[in-house]
Amino acid sequence: MTTTRTDPSDAAASGAPGAWAPLRNRVFLAIWLAVMVSNTGTWVRDVASGWLMTELSPSPLLVSLVQAATTLPVFLLSVPAGALADIVDRRRLLITVQSGLLVVGAVLTLSAHLGLMSPGLLLALILVAGAGAALSGPAFQAIVPEVVGRAELRPAVALNSLGLNISRAIGPALGGLIVATAGVAAAYLFDAISYLAVVGVFLLWRRPARTSDLPPESFLPAMRAGLRYAAGSRALGRVLLRAGGFFLFASAYWALLPLIARERLMVDAAGYGVLLAAIGAGAVAGAIALPRLKLPGHVLVLGGTLMTALVTLALALVQDRWAATGALAVAGAAWIAVLTTLNVAAQSTLPDWVRARGLAVYLMVFFGAMTAGSTVWGLVAQSAGIEPALVIAAIGGSIAGLALARLVKLPAGTDDLTPSHHWPDPASAAPVPGDRGPVLVTITYRIDPADRRAFLDAVRELARIRRRDGAFGWRVLEDAEDPTRFEEIFFAASWLEHLRHHRRVTRADAGLQAGVNRFHRGETPPVVRHLVGADPRDEPLPAMGHDHHD
Repeated sequence: MTTTRTDPSDAAASGAPGAWAPLRNRVFLAIWLAVMVSNTGTWVRDVASGWLMTELSPSPLLVSLVQAATTLPVFLLSVPAGALADIVDRRRLLITVQSGLLVVGAVLTLSAHLGLMSPGLLLALILVAGAGAALSGPAFQAIVPEVVGRAELRPAVALNSLGLNISRAIGPALGGLIVATAGVAAAYLFDAISYLAVVGVFLLWRRPARTSDLPPESFLPAMRAGLRYAAGSRALGRVLLRAGGFFLFASAYWALLPLIARERLMVDAAGYGVLLAAIGAGAVAGAIALPRLKLPGHVLVLGGTLMTALVTLALALVQDRWAATGALAVAGAAWIAVLTTLNVAAQSTLPDWVRARGLAVYLMVFFGAMTAGSTVWGLVAQSAGIEPALVIAAIGGSIAGLALARLVKLPAGTDDLTPSHHWPDPASAAPVPGDRGPVLVTITYRIDPADRRAFLDAVRELARIRRRDGAFGWRVLEDAEDPTRFEEIFFAASWLEHLRHHRRVTRADAGLQAGVNRFHRGETPPVVRHLVGADPRDEPLPAMGHDHHD
């Protein structure tokens, strides 16, 4: 199975791609179907786990901890997983992790079948399964732009969300049916078998080799680079704030739904599966309708937030199972609107070199908010009751959603984040060892005194980009003797890290740098020099070549 990727220019020439266009790509279609089967198995397992915990212990805290145990590993491991997905072969990583999840499913099956399950063992195994999901998530999401072109990225992300929610519509109902008719062990067995679909597809996929003239990053520096990029990207930061504000409060009905089903609606395991299936069915309907709405992202997120709050409030007030089922279908549509919009926004703010790590930070916020929310709402429900917990979550979610909509605007996602390659490699008479460092970069500008303030404002904005991509110790200095001479300086940890910095500059960054250079009044471009840390134990460097424009 080979990749057939759509070229963005071809897509642009033929107009915007349709909502189903990525399914014409055989690799995308195969991965999409396999992941949908695997996700169906995961939902079957989650239904079995939530229901089993209500049998093992009626404690609202322990029941809510099932949700927390699912999401906590993703919160803790997303950034390391993102670093792995950016520096190792994503295909091999996914094959290994999905095979491990198959083993976890087998252990769950045997423990339930032999009557060995306890609340502690159940939570421990859910934590291990959550760790597998954490290691898989960034790699799954980062593969999408490898398989489809940039023009098809938005419909591909939407289709992934649709597939997830088709699984959510089928899985819970199927899980409830399996638990009710064959028992929890059978549900866990179904989950274990479902991972074979993903393993099989990735074994058949021949991922194109990705070449670079630089050696791959090592693990810890790659993690630091991902966190640094996330901290320095204003666009991604806005997405993360909106995600945290939504998922913290939306987690309430997810965490408490097993108790809502059992104690308020008085339904059995099959009925609980129907409630979860209603969420999935609503999400599928929302995903199909979403491309036709043509609404801006900020409208979709705010509308989905307010709809979620209304559903949470309704679940606190109604005790009719069919009314609750209808409300949960609305919740599913709201969920898919918010989730798809935020996912696309996060994808569109990330260049390829840090895509998995940036998405890992997004997943960390997503699941961190879900974990914290699940725990908080479980504690509130245990001390005050299910209904007060839901009412508080509904009111808090509405207030947070309205405040964030006003103060934090979602990025448009229109910046060109492809590498610009406009920085030539640093000049040297002979190759410099990659581990030599630190490297001091100095850039000399000639600035008209009348432009001093505007230049300093522009170059400080450029500094944020330099820090985001790996520079540190940035300063801008002016010559006390010559008021037209300014020096921008910054450091890189090593020669190799500075070479990576060159590869990370995007076309959007190039435009920002061009804006700074317009203030330069010299007859030649700004002069750039590179000074490498000297140590008596180092080999002497050869004479450096000519200066250049960085």
